[in-house]
Amino acid sequence: MQTFFCTDDTFLLLLNFSVLPFVRLPQDTISTLNTLQPYATALKELKSKRHLQLKAMRGFLERAGLTVDELDRLNIIHVTGTKGKGSTCAFTEQILRNYGFRTGFFSSPHLVQVTERIRINGQPIGKELFTKYFWQIYRRLEETKDAHGGTMPTYFGILTILAFHIFLQEKVDLAVIEVGIGGAYDNTNIIRRPWVCGISFLDIDHTDILGDTIKQIAWHKAGIYKPGVPAFTIRQPEDTMPVLEERAKEIGCPLWVCPQLEDYQAECGPLHLGLAGQHQRSNASLALQLSHTWLQMRGSTSFPCSTVNNGGMLQATAFSPSPVMVKGLADTEWPGRSQTLKHGAVTYFLDGAHTLHSIQACSEWFRETAADGPVARVLLFNVTGERDAAAFLKLLVPCHFDFAVFCPCIAEVSTSSSEFEMLTRCWDNERIWRLHYHLDDNGDNPLLIEDRLPNLPEHRGDTLVFPCIFSALQWITQGRDSVLADQAKMTLPVKPSVTAKAAPLREASEIHVLITGSLYLVGGALKHLDTASSK
Repeated sequence: MQTFFCTDDTFLLLLNFSVLPFVRLPQDTISTLNTLQPYATALKELKSKRHLQLKAMRGFLERAGLTVDELDRLNIIHVTGTKGKGSTCAFTEQILRNYGFRTGFFSSPHLVQVTERIRINGQPIGKELFTKYFWQIYRRLEETKDAHGGTMPTYFGILTILAFHIFLQEKVDLAVIEVGIGGAYDNTNIIRRPWVCGISFLDIDHTDILGDTIKQIAWHKAGIYKPGVPAFTIRQPEDTMPVLEERAKEIGCPLWVCPQLEDYQAECGPLHLGLAGQHQRSNASLALQLSHTWLQMRGSTSFPCSTVNNGGMLQATAFSPSPVMVKGLADTEWPGRSQTLKHGAVTYFLDGAHTLHSIQACSEWFRETAADGPVARVLLFNVTGERDAAAFLKLLVPCHFDFAVFCPCIAEVSTSSSEFEMLTRCWDNERIWRLHYHLDDNGDNPLLIEDRLPNLPEHRGDTLVFPCIFSALQWITQGRDSVLADQAKMTLPVKPSVTAKAAPLREASEIHVLITGSLYLVGGALKHLDTASSK
């Protein structure tokens, strides 16, 4: 059955259909994991008692059969930040793996499957091992629940414990641990003796948990510092540096500021990164300092040489990266972040940007990377939480999209009230986009540029809202992506007027699709576009 809600310029297509199933963990494992409280919800509820969070986490760790002392054996690199912490971890892990070390890597959130969060030697843990270790941990916690007031860890909390358990059982040489939210009270901060800590770019996010000023957020992030443990930060916005420096003094740790990437003198010439975008350069510099320091400590050598800048902050030295480091930076892959997938005539640009700074970086990356000429440009967008969709969309207007498409971060359609609420938000985003178009004073239509795509219908300004990611992708690609075509049990039935709207997509030499605004949106798209990630 299909229902259309139409206006002159937009339509909402509601469909009941099934997509092909994906290879998943056993259902009882997923169901049990999903009964645990979402981490962000717990942090909001405990906002006035956040200092108890780590005490509770240590209790859960002990109930699971582990001790904080055991975590010291993991030789941990601990990384926080608002944007770029996952990419920094990916660079760092790749570099040290290239040196021959057996690496563990814990990250969040996952894009397609929860097993992505826990990696050994760069690969997500296998579903058999994940299931085996999960039930070992879960049963110990369940058996001791009644003696501890019926308490259980959050979804993120149990995955953090599970990661530590797996890394110990699988005998990794080191573990790269990405903070979940914040730092000071984050579940990962039960770590007592990391080898080195890092802070990537700080921005406004999770304001209902961390505070609504950059200084408050910086205070939380710097909470991962440990006495005597070297810490590094990229160059931060001016208001944040004094906070980071003061926290370092309070805690008693040396803090270095990373140099610019171009300051490193590699024998091979300019450094090449496996992750696209100018914003990745600071992440790569931080990763070089983290891996270099870890290697020095492994060899029991001294801390990095440094100079002191005018503000008294230690300035890390831009050393000459080894060939192994250079290769590590070039080899790094991190799905869903400045990622490009080419499927014949359709090229997807996927970036899970979800802060103002990262959306700006995403917009610049797309404009630099996407081709000019007779190419149809399509935006697929959604946001989650309390993020400012209007501000995000304004930054994307200069990309001059021919179509703006909106959908919830869901793969299949149902009639639940929550999904209708998500669709309502998509409709709001569509209205915001059209408002930005009407306010544009340069005479160009940011949705449909007539002189670039001469075959557009006379009626312009089309924006579209779909009920799920698959239906949006199928309409955007118009049968020109064989990967999507192989997944469809049937061609989605649409009205002739809707089919007519897609004429430019069928006739353009190429289609370029930017998918952004949410990591969950990007992950849902990757389920369909990169079928290997679903296995």
